[in-house]
Amino acid sequence: MSFKTLLTTAVAIAIAFSLNAQELLQATNGISTQKTAYITLQDGTTVEGQVKKLKRKKGLIEEVRIKKEDGDKQSIASSDIAFMYLPPSGLDKLANSLDNAFDTQQWGAEDVDHELIKDGYAYFEQAQVYVKKKERTLLMQLLNPHFANKVRVYHDPFARETASVGVGGFTVAGGIDKSYYVQHGEDSAFRLKKKDYKKDQFGEMWKDCAAVAEQYGEDVDWDDLVTHILAYSKCE
Repeated sequence: MSFKTLLTTAVAIAIAFSLNAQELLQATNGISTQKTAYITLQDGTTVEGQVKKLKRKKGLIEEVRIKKEDGDKQSIASSDIAFMYLPPSGLDKLANSLDNAFDTQQWGAEDVDHELIKDGYAYFEQAQVYVKKKERTLLMQLLNPHFANKVRVYHDPFARETASVGVGGFTVAGGIDKSYYVQHGEDSAFRLKKKDYKKDQFGEMWKDCAAVAEQYGEDVDWDDLVTHILAYSKCE
């Protein structure tokens, strides 16, 4: 078996493992510099073009440098961005392209372009987030746009991961993140950690939906977080 075939097989296995484990999109690290990015600024202005560089600080995007369709270049501070769709690199697109497993009309975020999401685009939006007990407005990647009608899950750039997946001596995908930022309804997002979920947070998060507590409260598992969110989405 050639290296290319082995790597392709390994990636496919790892992606299947990741999606089956959580059904949250993977955080996007590789951005295509050839495909079009779509950025909407705070004043409603839209900017389209190719991303030439992302400036990050402590894991968060601080600035986007883009070459617009007319050839002009523009640097955009994250604080000036309302939301944006960034085109993924090849492997990130493969990992995050969605099938029709979710009814986005019923469960998806209404303010998201789901056709771009299905094509693997990473969606970022401004969110109110508690960081070390202080509320901040940050540009965060939404990991569940396809079922975010009641609960939004954002990537935690500082999250550790569970065991990674390796095939043929190569590590081809990380494990499940051990923390996320979670926005419950209209509240500000807070950092939800695996170690706290079963012990302290499960009951508090789903206290206004008895069905979740009754069905899953006896055996709380971090890997079932998405299942709990979907069950909560069905609560009247």
